[in-house]
Amino acid sequence: MSGCTASRRGADERRGTRSRVLLAYFSRAGENYWNGGRRRLAVGNTQVVAETIGRLIACDLHRIEAADPYPDAYDPMVARNVREQRADARPAIATPLPSIDRYHTVLLGSPIWNVRAPMIMSTFTEGLDLIGKTVHPFTTHATSGLGTTERDYAESCPGANPGEGLAIRGVEAADATPAVEAWLRRIGLKP
Repeated sequence: MSGCTASRRGADERRGTRSRVLLAYFSRAGENYWNGGRRRLAVGNTQVVAETIGRLIACDLHRIEAADPYPDAYDPMVARNVREQRADARPAIATPLPSIDRYHTVLLGSPIWNVRAPMIMSTFTEGLDLIGKTVHPFTTHATSGLGTTERDYAESCPGANPGEGLAIRGVEAADATPAVEAWLRRIGLKP
C-alpha cells in the first residue's frame, strides 16, 4: 500500500496525521471491450478513475492484484471470469492487506464483468473486518453501471455501512474528473 501520492503521504506523516480513507481497487489493462469492439489499454479504466480520486483527496491507495494474473487477451479473460462466477470462486490475492483498522472509509473500485465486480473483490472484502467502516463502491463499465456491487458488498461486508456508489463508463474514464469530484462532494470526502 502506498499513499495516493508520495508527496501527500510524506506531508501527512510530517504533520503527524495519516489518511483515514483507503482506496482499494482492482483494474486490468490489456485488451478491453471498447464501444462494441476491442482496444488495448496500457492502464486499466478502473486504475484511471482510482488515480483521479487519489489526486483529489487524501487517501491511501492499494491495488488488488490476482496471484494468478488474468489473461491479457479479452476473450480468455471473459471465459475465466464466467468460470469464477459460476463456481463462486475466491481468486487468491497477490498482496493481501493484513488489517484496515485505522481507516474509517473504504472506497472499493473495480470493473464490472458480467454485471458484477470480479470475484477477486469478494476475496478482498471477505478477508477484512469491515464492521463499522463506510464502504463506497466505484466501478467502470460498458453498460452495467454499478451492476450488483451494492448488493454483493452488503452481503460480503456484514456490519459495514453501505455508502453511495459511483459508476463511470470505461470509455469515459479519462474524462471523469467532474463526475468523480461531484461524487466525492456528495459522500463528504471533498469540500
